[in-house]
Amino acid sequence: MKKILFNLFVLTSLLLVSSHLKAQSTGDTYSTAIGFKFGGYEDGVSVKYFTNPDVALEGELGFRQHGVVITGLYEFHQEAFSVPELRFYYGAGFHIGAIGSGVYQRFDGGNEVYNTGHLLLGIDGVLGLEYIIPQTPIAISLDLNPRLELATGPFGDIAPAIGIKYTIK
Repeated sequence: MKKILFNLFVLTSLLLVSSHLKAQSTGDTYSTAIGFKFGGYEDGVSVKYFTNPDVALEGELGFRQHGVVITGLYEFHQEAFSVPELRFYYGAGFHIGAIGSGVYQRFDGGNEVYNTGHLLLGIDGVLGLEYIIPQTPIAISLDLNPRLELATGPFGDIAPAIGIKYTIK
């Protein structure tokens, strides 16, 4: 409950602060964004930087039960459904992190038991949609994050995620 209240407080604060800042015009892209991502395994902060209008680098620092994971993604973006504010994106990257000992619930509902800490290392993918809210510097995203865990596996999974970001031209 405390985590939910904290996340709601942070999101509300971000929205209130952004309402006082310069808004983007409809259909504009951005060069950089920082925000929060809430996923099937990790919740954390993300930073996205466009190297050109259609290619972005995204980094995520995610926190999970007794652990932390850093993810880097190389993404391709394109307009979706002829809506300038809606962008389809896909890409690939990698993750590295660590978790402590304990019982962990897998995304499929099962449990995994680790008696010692473990390194997390693997290959990631991303497939999603991002919408830049007109007249605001806010972008929201919904994506699927397939990954192949190599250090504690090998095994694969797909986790959904939702994100909210503050964009900078």
